[in-house]
Amino acid sequence: MMRSTTVWATTALLTVTLGASVAPAVAAPAAAPRAAVVCPTGWGSLGKTYSASTTESVTNVRTGRHDCYDRFVIDVPGASAARLGFSVGYVDQLHQDGSGRPIPVGGGAIIEVRVDAPAYDVDTGASTYPGRVAQPLPGVNLTGYRTFRDTRYAGSFEGVTQFGLGVRARLPFRVLRQTDHLVVDVAHTW
Repeated sequence: MMRSTTVWATTALLTVTLGASVAPAVAAPAAAPRAAVVCPTGWGSLGKTYSASTTESVTNVRTGRHDCYDRFVIDVPGASAARLGFSVGYVDQLHQDGSGRPIPVGGGAIIEVRVDAPAYDVDTGASTYPGRVAQPLPGVNLTGYRTFRDTRYAGSFEGVTQFGLGVRARLPFRVLRQTDHLVVDVAHTW
């Protein structure tokens, strides 16, 4: 009797094991296909300007990564879009306003970003932005960016604040004026 029980137990175990191995596999649900990203075109690489100014102060600079471009944002709280003047364009070398001092900027090309807003309080002269001339921008880390390579603060002189943006190559860019912000987007490709 013991032998019969052992044979039946072994047969049952083999049946369960073999049955599990020949059972049809259930496919995992397929991941939803990612929609193709269509990147904007037609920005161009020529300089862009808008004449206006504000006495509201620059307080911060930040960057962001997007599918089609890298973004550079200058925060000017209290400034309306209509009052945010700027001059943005490629230069051979970044020169500090006032002194003319050259400021090295890494990358294959340099974009000079000038916003017509001071980086100091116009009443007291106290600095409102913690950047140091010729140094990388505080709080900005470009690790993993496809286009941006370097950032430099060039200072604030006579109500105009100046930055250097090192990019991989001379690529198309656009400038957006928004309430409280000036935005520069630089495309990853042509």
